[in-house]
Amino acid sequence: MKSKKNINFAQKYTMSPFISPFTDFGFKKLFGEDASKPMLISFLNSILPQEHQIKSLEFKNVEQPGDVKYERKAIFDIFCVGADNERFIIELQKAPQNNYIDRTLFYSALAIKNQGKVGDWDFKLDPVYCIAILNFNFKDNEASQAKHEVKHSICLKNQFNEKFYEKYFLIYLEMPNFKLNLDELKTTADKWLYFIKNLETLEDIPSIFKDDDLFTKAFNKAKYANLTPKERDAYDESEKTSRDLKNVIDYSFKDGKKKGEQIGIQKGIQKGKLETQTEGILKALKMNLLTIEQISQLFEVSTDVVQNIKNTHTL
Repeated sequence: MKSKKNINFAQKYTMSPFISPFTDFGFKKLFGEDASKPMLISFLNSILPQEHQIKSLEFKNVEQPGDVKYERKAIFDIFCVGADNERFIIELQKAPQNNYIDRTLFYSALAIKNQGKVGDWDFKLDPVYCIAILNFNFKDNEASQAKHEVKHSICLKNQFNEKFYEKYFLIYLEMPNFKLNLDELKTTADKWLYFIKNLETLEDIPSIFKDDDLFTKAFNKAKYANLTPKERDAYDESEKTSRDLKNVIDYSFKDGKKKGEQIGIQKGIQKGKLETQTEGILKALKMNLLTIEQISQLFEVSTDVVQNIKNTHTL
């Protein structure tokens, strides 16, 4: 009789031979290991301005401590430092969160604050780059002339649209806006964006990538069959967590809307959303995979609301 793990492996392999970059394990496997440095450098250089190209980097601890015991900590997907001490924060975000832009500003600002030195220091800072790969569209971007753009580059400018500060950069990659087909890929950035967005749906390495040694290595690294048994278990768990969280969120909001529509009035809509939101939060609490703060961000409620639900319901 075949083991459960072997069955899972066979099922996974028939679905897709490649892992998903939109899981915590998959993203770090592809871009966050020492063997992945050439791929990460290529990806970063493809989206950074020509004057900010990098030649080497070093991975650092992804956890940046706060000032005091009870201050929240910043957990980055990938945190690395370039040869010229420039800081790179690379984050992948699957679903929208409340105040997400504020969140990226807060966490990237920690990479600036933590450069402070005790003693005689002239306040000279090293550059900080925050690159966020988003598997969703900005909710408040509909009126913007950039709403169909994939890449959003933000830097500090004055009232004359002149660059005011050259060491702080925010780059958001809105992946749903990337719609190029294989025969339309022209640049290295096009190829990396296609790779990230479509990897888990591909059945083989597209011919356009086969003559490039770096992309060939990236595809081989992404093959589920090339993972160790321990890595397969870690990936399967990461994929299950992502899927479960998506189901919780979808259930909470879609079912809330459905209940509200059945009642047929605005009050009913709000009541239905509230009821199913509570159910969704309870499901997330029972999964015991997220902190109260993370759950509050997912459901766009305060931490007090989540804590109250936890205290008043049996888990």
